[in-house]
Amino acid sequence: MSGDLSGYLGLNSVLRAFAEAAATQDQQHIRPLHQYLALRLVLEGGFLPQEVTPRPPLRYLRRGQRHLLEFEPGSADGREATVLGGLKSKRVDLTVTKDGIGPVLCVSVKGTGNAFRNLTNRMEEAIGDCTNLHMMYPGLVYGFLHLLKARRADEPGIAPNDISINADGTPSDAITRYHDVLTGLTGRRLVRNDHTRYEAVALVLVETRADIIGDIFRDYPEASSALALDRFFATLYEVYDLRYPYMLGPAMERVKRREWSSASPAIVTIQQTGCPEDALGYPLRLGS
Repeated sequence: MSGDLSGYLGLNSVLRAFAEAAATQDQQHIRPLHQYLALRLVLEGGFLPQEVTPRPPLRYLRRGQRHLLEFEPGSADGREATVLGGLKSKRVDLTVTKDGIGPVLCVSVKGTGNAFRNLTNRMEEAIGDCTNLHMMYPGLVYGFLHLLKARRADEPGIAPNDISINADGTPSDAITRYHDVLTGLTGRRLVRNDHTRYEAVALVLVETRADIIGDIFRDYPEASSALALDRFFATLYEVYDLRYPYMLGPAMERVKRREWSSASPAIVTIQQTGCPEDALGYPLRLGS
């Protein structure tokens, strides 16, 4: 992660990198999103920078009762964590690890630009990843975020198998089928629940048309859908708070999500650069 944070603070800029990418084999189309999410897990989620992998360019300071953040580009590390599963180890896109506990929250990110009719055929991998990690860590809060390019039927040169949005603006049958399958994989809340389900799943269609490239296609999934992006992080945090911070004693302080002081150098910098919450795509987790 570079010292220039402008490309990782705004949601549109990281989604634009995905939308513009011609190839997906080297993961460069999705890595800016990983870096955005790592920052988000700290700034919105309240996790400490040193707990998040890939490590964001932030440093945590405590001054009395105040929790502070400052930008520290040299501390950034773009490497992913390898998590030991019940059947095999797995490199995970985003991981939050607590000392003495292990991985407590993970997010797997996938991006697909074409061949949408084959999406449901790839579910075995997603189910296997979820089951593998939950077998070893039943308390793990695990999210799955899948980006799809919003390929419209009226765009020139789009093959039928690569259409995700019909000419009338509705999602294609392949997308609605995939949505319905994913809906059955989300909603795990308690540690004794089905290991094959994620705690949260989000499906995001990203515009590729030149005048709106990088925007989110807001008509689908609908806001009421279990797969809506606005619900994804809120659900992860809610389930995390349900499982961990209720513990009594000194351990409670270690697992609580922090509220950042508005006097934090990093918070002040973000606000001074004119990056409002609608550009970030999330609210900053600020204390009183």
